[in-house]
Amino acid sequence: MTTEHDRDRARAAYDAYLAECPARHLLDRIGDKWVSLIVSALADGPQRYSDLSRRIVSASQKMLTQSLRNLERDGLVTRTVTPSVPVRVDYALTPLGRSLVPLMQAIKAWAEEHMDEVLAARARHDER
Repeated sequence: MTTEHDRDRARAAYDAYLAECPARHLLDRIGDKWVSLIVSALADGPQRYSDLSRRIVSASQKMLTQSLRNLERDGLVTRTVTPSVPVRVDYALTPLGRSLVPLMQAIKAWAEEHMDEVLAARARHDER
């Protein structure tokens, strides 16, 4: 039988405000700009590495590769290698990764919708 004390301990084990908390590390990961763009891009379906690279133009090859590896490690993305010449590598969201899509798309839409307001606030701040 689970007690209230057990539930409190379980919640404390994943307190993202604590630096050593695994949930904190996951928030750091999914808060990364490349991760949000990768998840949003893969929401359209599996894509080849080269397609992702063209779509996320400002990401260096190193950053895109590192981000994809981290997402794969966290169980958010799958990597499928098809032997051919040249080798074909496809990435796709896992069910866990797909569960992030609505959140990432909402954040992306919010940023796009409110960018004018943010730019105006920055300009006001910088004038001071």
